[in-house]
Amino acid sequence: MANIKSAIKRIRQSEKARVRNRVHRTKARTYVKKVNALLGQQRIDEANVAIQDAISALDRAASHGVIHKNNAARRKSRLMARLNKSKPAASA
Repeated sequence: MANIKSAIKRIRQSEKARVRNRVHRTKARTYVKKVNALLGQQRIDEANVAIQDAISALDRAASHGVIHKNNAARRKSRLMARLNKSKPAASA
């Protein structure tokens, strides 16, 4: 445990931020998992709808500073690449 007053305050601040950020991080992860599950089951139409929620959650997390904007962009790019890769397989 910290003994210095500023360190004690910083611990309190960090804990508050961690709890606040957890909401956005968890939401983003949940939506991404949902999209991946739908793509795994070849449910492309439902994945199209779910990917919008995932992108929105990732953007929201990035705007709140929970994840870096490039991290959000990379995750969105990977999701879209998976979706586009699944589309020809579903139609063929």
